[in-house]
Parts: sequence; C-alpha cells; structure tokens
Amino acid sequence: MNFFMPLLFSFIATILGFFPTVWLAKKFKLLDNPRLRPHPAHTQKRTVPRAGGLAVFLGIIIAITIFIPFEKTTVGILIGLLILLLIGLLDDKYPDFSPYLRLLGQFIAAGFVVFSGIGINFVTNPLGGIVNFSPFLSYILALVWIVWVMNMINWSKGVDGQMPGITTVASLILGLLSLKLTLSGDPTQAKVAILAFITTGASLGLLLFNWHPARIFPGFSGSTILGFMIAVLAILSGAKLATAGLVLLIPATDFAYTFLRRILSGKSPVWGDRGHLHHKLLESGLTHQQIALFYILGSVILGAVALNLSSNGKVFAAILVALGLLGGILWLNFFGDFLKHRAPNNG
Repeated sequence: MNFFMPLLFSFIATILGFFPTVWLAKKFKLLDNPRLRPHPAHTQKRTVPRAGGLAVFLGIIIAITIFIPFEKTTVGILIGLLILLLIGLLDDKYPDFSPYLRLLGQFIAAGFVVFSGIGINFVTNPLGGIVNFSPFLSYILALVWIVWVMNMINWSKGVDGQMPGITTVASLILGLLSLKLTLSGDPTQAKVAILAFITTGASLGLLLFNWHPARIFPGFSGSTILGFMIAVLAILSGAKLATAGLVLLIPATDFAYTFLRRILSGKSPVWGDRGHLHHKLLESGLTHQQIALFYILGSVILGAVALNLSSNGKVFAAILVALGLLGGILWLNFFGDFLKHRAPNNG
C-alpha cells in the first residue's frame, strides 16, 4: 500500500483550498484586524485573513473520502470536523463570540467521535502492566483527552508557523508509529497510518501559508481541527497517548502552566492574555521564525525519542523534560527582563 499518496493528495488539496478560502475570508470579513478585533494575545499589527481551517478541512475530508473506508468511526470523525469548522467560522466572523460556546462545540464534536465507538480502553502503567478501563470510563477519558488536546493546540498558535509546525510533526510521528505497527503484522493500523499522513499533508499545507509573514491565520477552526485529528489518532494508534503527549510536551507544559496561572490569579482560563511561552520568547527578542523553529525542532527531537522508547521510558522522559520546560517558563516569567533588548519589528 502506498502511504505517501494520501499525504501528497491532502497537501495539494489543502494548498488549492487556500485560494478560495482567502477570497471568502476577505468577502465575508473573516479578517484578523487588530484595530477592529483587539485581543491581548495579538503579536502582530497586520490585517490577515482568518478561516485557514476551511482549507485544512477541505484537504482532510476530500482525502478521507478517497483513501479511508466509509465506516462508523469515519462518519463520527467527519461530523466532528464539520462542527469544529462551523464553530471556527463563527468565531472568525464575530470578535465577541463566547469562548464558552466554543468549548461546548468542542465537547459536541468530540462526543460524535466517542459515540462512534472511539474510546481509551487501556493505558500502560509506568510501574508495569496495563490498566484497563470500563466502557463508560473509556469514553469519558476519550472525551476529555480530545477536548484537552484541541485546546492545547489552539493555545499554541501565537506566532506564525508555530501551530501547524507542531501538528505536522505530531501527526507524522503518529503516522510512522502506525506504519511501524502495520509492518509488524497489525493490518488494522494501516487505516490509522493513512489518516495520520492525511493530517500531516493538510497541516504542512497550512504551514506554507502560515509561515511568517503569514498570508492566512488558521483561526479557531484550523487549530481545533488539527488538534482534534491528533487526539483521535493517538487513540486509534493503540492508545499511544504517551507518544502524543511526549511529542506535544512543549505546548502541553505551557498549557498546564497558563491554565493554573490564570486560575490562581482569579481569571477565567478560557480568556486569552500575553502570558504564554511564545509571548515571553517574543519579549526576549526572538523572531516569529525562531520561535516557530524552536517548537518544531523540539517536537522533532521529542518525537524521535518517543519512537525509540518503551511506554515506561516515555512517561519518565516526559516528566523530566516537562520539569525542565516548566523551570524555563518560570524563569522567563519572573526574570525574563534580563534577556530583553530592542526586539525586531514582529508586525
């Protein structure tokens, strides 16, 4: 089976989808204009079309209909993607769209996947053995996992190229893992590998247009669609949550710190601010390209580690790396002024 063709097809379909997406974004005012759409997390002053998720959506669903068998789980994934696209386009159109409605939409999208039969049936115990879950608990865990990954990825689109760079690497690693399992004698993983490479192609297509200076922003739909796919792929590839967690460790650590920081300061965790790691790196003088490369190369290194470690090793490696990352984030938050110099124009 040719696993390269789904990636290439999704990549080309996503690229072709960007041209009508940009036209539609301008026609229907789906634009990121800092003067008309102020937000504390903005890192640029340019007016850039949003709705990049539409092109990603087209690239993924067209490739799925061609290369993936039409099964119950496939239907659940397609419905979930459609819900995320609609919620994202509403968010692109209306600057005051409620983040709580967005969160509700994420749970509904994840719910369709869970009801299609996708659940986390077991995880590997770092101390040895397997922990099995009841059907009810497996679905609850899957629901929480999918929503968590979507939000973690969404919070990682602060600078050009950052988010699609992360998701390209993460989906590629999950695809290679499923391909490895397929070649080892598990034919059920062939479909998962194809689905992962389809996601890789769409994410890579977005990266080309989102690299600084971005010609389009992914919007809420772009980040949640890709986060949704990675979360589902991690489950389908044999509950490889540790693999996905290790690859996504940099945004995951930033997410956990930001979530707790907002709660401890008495703020809602769903309202944005300028306290993310990428904001602190910008303030220290790094450019969009340098920050995006930091996230991409970090994900590549962690992905390579994940492919070569046992489940127990992944957990312990994640703990050690996360502690190091957390130390760096804390240092930037409290002592980052020592690094500041005249930053380049990031607009």
